[in-house]
Amino acid sequence: MERDATVIEQAARIDLAAAFRLAVRLDLHEGVCNHFSVMLPEGKRFLLNRYGLHWSEVTASNLLALDADGRVLAGEGEYEKTAFYIHSRIHLANPHAACVLHTHMPYATSLTLIEGGRLEMVEQNALRFHDDIAYDDEYNGLVVDNAEGDRLARVLGSKRVLFLANHGVIVVGPSIAEAFDSLYYLERACRLQVLARMMGGKLRAVRTEVVGSAYRMMRADAPKYADAHFTALKRTLEREEPEYSR
Repeated sequence: MERDATVIEQAARIDLAAAFRLAVRLDLHEGVCNHFSVMLPEGKRFLLNRYGLHWSEVTASNLLALDADGRVLAGEGEYEKTAFYIHSRIHLANPHAACVLHTHMPYATSLTLIEGGRLEMVEQNALRFHDDIAYDDEYNGLVVDNAEGDRLARVLGSKRVLFLANHGVIVVGPSIAEAFDSLYYLERACRLQVLARMMGGKLRAVRTEVVGSAYRMMRADAPKYADAHFTALKRTLEREEPEYSR
């Protein structure tokens, strides 16, 4: 049983390290102040990036394992305080949020700077997130305590995406592959919407019944597609940055 847990943890470490490396390649990161985490299957520990590492330096072995009280159970170094309070509280509040990704990726963050900014359901990638986005419309400053972490967890609720006013986004999923796939397509959808708005015309609406049916079809296939997408992206790392899995 212990050996099985070790194998599962190592696989999670490799996938989470891959997510960091891929985020660099896709310009989804910022400095050393964004963070990804994944809850390990027993539900008592989660993996988080070490403070001070550029995401291109993250490897499977230099991830930290923490408990819900913030104790470092495995790994060397410290974690960023805001990372702990955001991720730990969302993991505890939502058992479906096995993986929690927080970034300041540029196009999604751009929408958080607009009064009443919303991702409109006017493009196929956006339809993936129909009725699955929460919006926190008031910036409360840095997340440095349980109370603010709990507040964000409540606003997110059971949704997959949380837009943080004047800040960035949080994306969650039942696996690293699904969460990363959502993060990728969220930024693609936001990019197209920012570009379309720059053109100055009226956004072309999609019929309500089409929005719903397209969303349901994409969600039904989401686990299979996300696994295939993430596996394909990992193959590029295995060719070009094989040290990520060490």
